[in-house]
Amino acid sequence: MIILGISGLYHDSAAVLLKDGEIIAGAQEERFTRVKHDEQFPVEAIKFCLKNAGISLNQVDAVAFYDKPLLKFERILESHLAIAPKGLATFISSMPVWMKEKMFFKKLLKDHFKKIGDVNWEKTKLLFPEHHLSHAASSYYVSGFQESAILTIDGVGEWATTSICYGKENTIEVKKEINFPHSVGLLYSSFTYYLGFKVNSGEYKLMGLAPYGDENSAQTKFYIDRIKESLVSIKEDGSFQLNMSFFKFVSGKRMSNDKKWETLFRLKRRKPESEINQSHCNLALAIQKVTEELVVNLAKVAKRITNSDNICLAGGVALNCVANGVLERLGVFKNHFIQSAAGDAGGALGAALAADKIYFENHSKTNFTPYLGSGFSNDEIEAELKRFGAVFKKEENIFEETAKIIDDQNVVGWFQGRSEFGPRALGNRSIIGDPRSKEMQRKINLKIKFREDFRPFAPSVLKESVSKYFQLEDSSPYMLLVHPVIEEIKGDRTKGDISVQLNRKNCTYPAITHVDNSARIQTVSEADNPLFYKLIKAFGQLTGCDMLINTSFNVRGEPIVNSPSDACRCFMQTEMDVLVIGDFILKKQDQPKWEGDNQKIKLD
Repeated sequence: MIILGISGLYHDSAAVLLKDGEIIAGAQEERFTRVKHDEQFPVEAIKFCLKNAGISLNQVDAVAFYDKPLLKFERILESHLAIAPKGLATFISSMPVWMKEKMFFKKLLKDHFKKIGDVNWEKTKLLFPEHHLSHAASSYYVSGFQESAILTIDGVGEWATTSICYGKENTIEVKKEINFPHSVGLLYSSFTYYLGFKVNSGEYKLMGLAPYGDENSAQTKFYIDRIKESLVSIKEDGSFQLNMSFFKFVSGKRMSNDKKWETLFRLKRRKPESEINQSHCNLALAIQKVTEELVVNLAKVAKRITNSDNICLAGGVALNCVANGVLERLGVFKNHFIQSAAGDAGGALGAALAADKIYFENHSKTNFTPYLGSGFSNDEIEAELKRFGAVFKKEENIFEETAKIIDDQNVVGWFQGRSEFGPRALGNRSIIGDPRSKEMQRKINLKIKFREDFRPFAPSVLKESVSKYFQLEDSSPYMLLVHPVIEEIKGDRTKGDISVQLNRKNCTYPAITHVDNSARIQTVSEADNPLFYKLIKAFGQLTGCDMLINTSFNVRGEPIVNSPSDACRCFMQTEMDVLVIGDFILKKQDQPKWEGDNQKIKLD
């Protein structure tokens, strides 16, 4: 049984292929098109999945799309009718697209498939699980749990924005839902917009900015009170309601009613790329704290309804690793699971799994790894490097040599194995460095990633060593949990605005410890990622430090690198010192001069 799951046409399009219940391949469209968060139908991702599996499109038994377009259209119609005549211009502008494409979605989808190959639609089933079922399935069916509470929270699917389900063996039963427009995801994204970041991509920045806020300041407390008094009403039963007079995401093209927000918070909307001040930090912290309260309340309801010891999380809000860490430390559930692509890209995985487990009643166990994307042999890499005109050498002791390079305070691009599925680099398409360095965070942020200097970097740590550094006894393989560092290695919490806090002192591992003495942790085991494990192990044996900085191998505004040529371009366009790709090492000083679009070593 071969099932193709797809997501797309909103943001983060992706494709996943299952064969007899096993996940064979999965990738986001952006990795191939090089358009970040690409929303287009995932033609290239589908082609990759089929090629990787060695099958043709006409061998696919079922195609599962991650939501129900007609039900979503119903929600858009009803939402606009409910507020008419407000939002009339937006409604009119969106209708031609819906009438031409989404109303006839099956035809649209089949037309897209013609770009890939022939499909016998009489043989191949076309399935449309609901959006939140796709999210729930993407986590529960690969969790290893026999039964579990399932909490999915995002912006919006068809109608649901939040769902509490109970999974048992092959079944998933919806227990409680909260519907549009009341949405934790849209609430958080409204603050993303108001603080000058891009919706559907800047939420990570908002989460990274929040710890620079002062939790004890009168301003932060004022902001929290204003949010809970005027924007979101939190009920005793765990539900919530947004005050829609403050939001524009139904009636307009903006997230918030800027004038009302400026009056409410006594703070003007921050313009993108403008200076960040302490008030922005405090507002970011306020919405993060409210979000954590909402997530914990919903989890407690899920516990009460299901009485399970296990919980699976999914949806875009499940990528809020700070909230995930708070929930885990509270101990509401004994066991937690979140797969690496918890957002909409993971909907492709969930759609395929829902088809496999529910529609086709396949009871076999499905194992999960995030390393589902493109991979290249040493021969393929060497051929690409030669075509690129790069200067390189093959290294027999790649792990020990790279460990020495990192210890010498070099920033290294690390390209190994198959690329990761989801937004995080987990050791195969990573930029890595020394977590002990006082200068490394700023160097990588400003000279390599070209991004804001307040953004933290994650540590990748040997699983068996995690408690040496962090207040965590369990694993965090997908970098989706934030926990404090242990007391012995905490730094002083510097008082003052964000510029002062960026220069704090007395931190043992300054490059991976955030300003609030927390870290977004990835635990690495030999079973999960043997190559990355060997590198960290070699660095630990050399230095006594069993962890590395790990950030995604890309520059700001671009997707994570996918191919050797992507890696070479990123390497040459930045101040990265060394590229380690397969068994080959490239040092920046050895390379031909880079001359932009006309440079000598550009690949045709």
